[in-house]
Amino acid sequence: MPASNANSGGGGRSEYQDKDKPTQIRKSNITAAKAVAEAIRTSLGPRGMDKMIQSPGGDVTITNDGATILKQMQVLHPAAKMLVELSKAQDIEAGDGTTTVVVIAGSFLNATEKLLDKGIHPTTISESFQKAALKSVEILEGMSTPVALSDRESLLKSASTALNSKVVSQYSSILSPLSVDAVLKVIDPATATNVDLNDIKIIKKLGGTVEDTDLIDGLVFTQKTGGAAGGPHRIEKAKVGLIQFCISPPKTDMDNNVIISDYAQMDRIMKEERQYILNIVKQIKKAGCTVLLIQKSILRDAINDLALHFLAKMKIMVIRDIEREEIEFICRSSGCKPIASLDHFLPEMLGYAELVEEVQTGTSKIVKMTGTANVGKTVSVLVRGSNKLVIEEADRSIHDALCVIRCLVKKRALIAGGGAPEIELSLRLREFSHTLSGMEQYCFRAFADALEVIPYTLSENAGLNPIATVTELRNRHAQGEKTAGINVRKGCITNILEENVVQPLLVSTSAVSLAAETVRSIMKIDDIVITR
Repeated sequence: MPASNANSGGGGRSEYQDKDKPTQIRKSNITAAKAVAEAIRTSLGPRGMDKMIQSPGGDVTITNDGATILKQMQVLHPAAKMLVELSKAQDIEAGDGTTTVVVIAGSFLNATEKLLDKGIHPTTISESFQKAALKSVEILEGMSTPVALSDRESLLKSASTALNSKVVSQYSSILSPLSVDAVLKVIDPATATNVDLNDIKIIKKLGGTVEDTDLIDGLVFTQKTGGAAGGPHRIEKAKVGLIQFCISPPKTDMDNNVIISDYAQMDRIMKEERQYILNIVKQIKKAGCTVLLIQKSILRDAINDLALHFLAKMKIMVIRDIEREEIEFICRSSGCKPIASLDHFLPEMLGYAELVEEVQTGTSKIVKMTGTANVGKTVSVLVRGSNKLVIEEADRSIHDALCVIRCLVKKRALIAGGGAPEIELSLRLREFSHTLSGMEQYCFRAFADALEVIPYTLSENAGLNPIATVTELRNRHAQGEKTAGINVRKGCITNILEENVVQPLLVSTSAVSLAAETVRSIMKIDDIVITR
């Protein structure tokens, strides 16, 4: 009898183990993902801290941008990797709110953990969260105020809100108008539904301060002109040619030796070389080209000293070592076409620019090309900074500001910032949950409570008392003040629209829906199988 009893006990245990495994996998996934969210939580908001990231190569990055921090972190756990992908998705979709989306996802996971402990089935949680996310988007759209692209003030406000949480926030008065102008120059505000950020080229140049950052209608080259041979440094009404072949003596594909027995042969070789180069240069001059851009060549010198000398004599400005990736942008800007062989060097392949000149910036020189043929299709932003870290961070911040304006072009509506929309959502969802019944009501309420993490973290990072601040904020919203938010500068709760803290609707809606989506997929996982 005892034997059979022990046997059944063993069977009972194995059955229990089986149920236990999915729970443990879920727990481990939730813990790993929450750890990532916690790591990045302190960098949320205008008073958020920055992270210093050191790569194995010894490069140091100082940043406050969620997507950048997560991209550089070496995350091993597969569930934590999902949060890294999540911030990347938010970066592509909205460009801003990359920290917010991860913090919200971490908070949702915290909520699901509590619901699971109450014994609610993961599928129920998952479906309720999807409904809650759809409802949230609906509520946010109801709160938003439409904005026209001609309303420059609003665009500036949202760009400077995006810049306020960055390392270079003190320069937001310079960088916001610059970003707004850059976007408005490359689109037609009446018809545009999206912005191709490839039309805005950001060029980084050491020296000066961030205040010297400049927006240029046209092109900027960081390469020096090949004017060592006495060529021109400034050309007006320039005809621009872009070549992909080399102006230097031809070489064979294999290594070869030419054996010369006397001087006459050597002279003949030199003469032939001169003749060959002169021929190319004459053809270039004949087409009427006055500025020559030369693509970088891997196989041999793209241009030798003799050719530079001839081109300088003919008053043709040479800019060499153009990277392959830049070719498309140059062609779009100046209207020239890339020329792959000498036979195709014809006047119709050339672009046009009003002025090409070499300008001294700090210790080095850059070449500016302005008044190009297709003005308004592309612009360049020249970012300056005193050291590499500042320049890199300015570049990322400008990118975020451009993305915020792109969001407004995609979806022309603004909402308040400063934790106001999250608290409002939380209140409305809690009200809505009273109309539901059963498990769904529990899940909706947990979803609503989880959204309070944003105002909580904002006030925590600003050194306020988080519990008192969030309670006060909830109270103000319950009295119907929809735009009451946390004013970090004054350390109290005010109408956030008076402080000009606004953000595009798309940033908030995509943050909530993407976070809910990620949490749903983490909830659905009940086993991890490792393949060999």
